[in-house]
Amino acid sequence: MSVVSREKVQLIAASLKAAGKTVVFTNGCFDILHVGHVRYLTAARNQGDCLIVGLNTDQSVRILKGPTRPVNNENDRAEVLSALSVVDYVVLFGENTASELVEVIQPTIYVKGGDYAVAELPEAEAVAKHGGKIVLVPMVEGRSSTQIINKIKA
Repeated sequence: MSVVSREKVQLIAASLKAAGKTVVFTNGCFDILHVGHVRYLTAARNQGDCLIVGLNTDQSVRILKGPTRPVNNENDRAEVLSALSVVDYVVLFGENTASELVEVIQPTIYVKGGDYAVAELPEAEAVAKHGGKIVLVPMVEGRSSTQIINKIKA
């Protein structure tokens, strides 16, 4: 359970796959961790032997969510994620999509939330290129960081 560099995660994933292990990869902002995140990450981890989480940098979160986000900085978000027993490794990324990380990690399984469609995932091509499969995990209704922020503001 640790935060690792892109170079280190590439070596880890290659070593695990060479040993016949199933490497699972997912990504997100994980700004204010809530039960929906925990259930999602648990479901992702249950897909294989090792869960690697790609975590959006602060700059990329601002692009995706707006200038007032993230609430928690990338180092804090990474530390919280890495403390979860279901998460094996966390790697930061600043690109608009996780396609480059998919190329680096070459996961056996790529997991995204059920609010996505496989055909719409920019990472789908990279996953298929390396023989991986995509699993969509159902969302936990009524649970999101944005909803929590709005509730606090109300």
